[in-house]
Amino acid sequence: MIENTKCECGHNNPIGTVLCEHCGRPLDEGYSNEKLDKEMRYEGKARRSLTYQSSIIDQVWNFFSSVKIAIVLIVITLIMSGIGTIFPQEQFIPSSSPNTYYEQTYGTLGKWFYQLGFSDMYSTWWFATMMSMIGISLVVCSLDRVIPLYRALKNQKVTKSTVFIERQRISVQQAVSEGENTNQIDELAEKLSSKRYHVRKEKDALLAEKGRFSRWGPYINHIGLIIFLVGILLRYLPGWNLDDYVWVQEGQTVRVPQTQYYVKNEGSTVEYYKETEKSQKGPVVRKYRTKAVLYEKNGSGKLIPVTQKSILVNDPLDYQGLKLYQSDFRAGDLTGLNLSIMDRKTNQNLGVFSVDLSNITSSQIYKVGNLQVKIKDYYPDFAIENNVPVTKSQDPNRPAFLFETMEKNQPKGENSLVISGMDFPNPETNKYNIQLAGFDMVNTAGLMVRIEKSLYIYLFGGIVSMFGLVMGFYWQHRRVWVRIVDGKLYMGAHTNKNWFALRRELSQIGFSHLVKETEK
Repeated sequence: MIENTKCECGHNNPIGTVLCEHCGRPLDEGYSNEKLDKEMRYEGKARRSLTYQSSIIDQVWNFFSSVKIAIVLIVITLIMSGIGTIFPQEQFIPSSSPNTYYEQTYGTLGKWFYQLGFSDMYSTWWFATMMSMIGISLVVCSLDRVIPLYRALKNQKVTKSTVFIERQRISVQQAVSEGENTNQIDELAEKLSSKRYHVRKEKDALLAEKGRFSRWGPYINHIGLIIFLVGILLRYLPGWNLDDYVWVQEGQTVRVPQTQYYVKNEGSTVEYYKETEKSQKGPVVRKYRTKAVLYEKNGSGKLIPVTQKSILVNDPLDYQGLKLYQSDFRAGDLTGLNLSIMDRKTNQNLGVFSVDLSNITSSQIYKVGNLQVKIKDYYPDFAIENNVPVTKSQDPNRPAFLFETMEKNQPKGENSLVISGMDFPNPETNKYNIQLAGFDMVNTAGLMVRIEKSLYIYLFGGIVSMFGLVMGFYWQHRRVWVRIVDGKLYMGAHTNKNWFALRRELSQIGFSHLVKETEK
């Protein structure tokens, strides 16, 4: 940092300034032309991050003002996001028990994937923290640079030191006739104006400038990205964003997750292409359809229908920002078992009772003639581990029941274990035998539940960011300084990009004998 901020011209500059605010002379004469060219990015103005280093606030500011830190934060976030796509997120898994699903399906990697929070990554505190840090970095980086740049460009002086002009990448000196100063300046001003430069004159000096608005392109891009990040952070507000999944069987009414709405599946169907319409063997799905009715509870707790629609892929049910998409379909899901009670001596069928797998309560009792059948235990996904019956999940993949069959007016009955898909040998002393008599099967629709109130914020942020990119990429900030001192004309030019185009433009207006890129 430069301590001596008083320039030879007598102007006192703020601490940290590299180029004099008044005349442009380098305050440190030892500065090479390469360093000076880089300082022109911010006009040599003092940046807070390079000036103040002592307090904790300064250190925090300097940390977030670093472009390298911003890049590291973005890379870390991208890596985390990539890891989160290795396995499906919780809302897309076909199980209501993610704590067991990931380990059973993907093994040890799945277990760590769940325990580290990647299974619901976009709702975790650390992902929100990374987004916040990136946003803070964008704000601090922009303020640290745009404020001194704005002040420098707003207060540009026409008359610059000849040292400043000579050190520009494009610069030249040429003798002029005595008394021709004014005419020479006026002639140059007219030619530069013809190229749409904004020209300011001051005695024997001239400043021609155009495309200054392009310097704000990167910062407008930052504003767009900040708006986009704000939209992401708003997703964490209750009711602002929802990305969930719900399975609804035909005839079933279930609550839409995290909302006050309920959805009923009045019928799910699948259509296939005809043999003449398809080009490959086997059935090819043409259309999935779910006839859905959306309900809302009134003041008395009664479900009132608010809308209905036949949901198709890419044609969701849409109600006040809530969207239900057709995402999956399961044909022939097991919903119930029909069981018959047989007299073991006579082999007589004493009756049939049905078990609704979606509505099983403890100690549930079924009446069959003079008998009562009570559910003592239920295993939705039956398995034996260490000679002990367990359930691997809460999905009815292999339902098993422990029934107690009691005769009327008898305090105690007999126990029977019934396992789907298996003829389990119950005790020979049992008087009754419970057998599988049939299945109840229905189609099930998988509906994706979406609420995205940040969509228009994303769109606006994207438009602003794109506008900033176009400004920065397709326009250049070009300046030409001219000064006549002691019978010599000094001309220097600078641009933030595309030096070849600047030299060509100067050549087209008659400066071909002046323009040359000096070796720095």
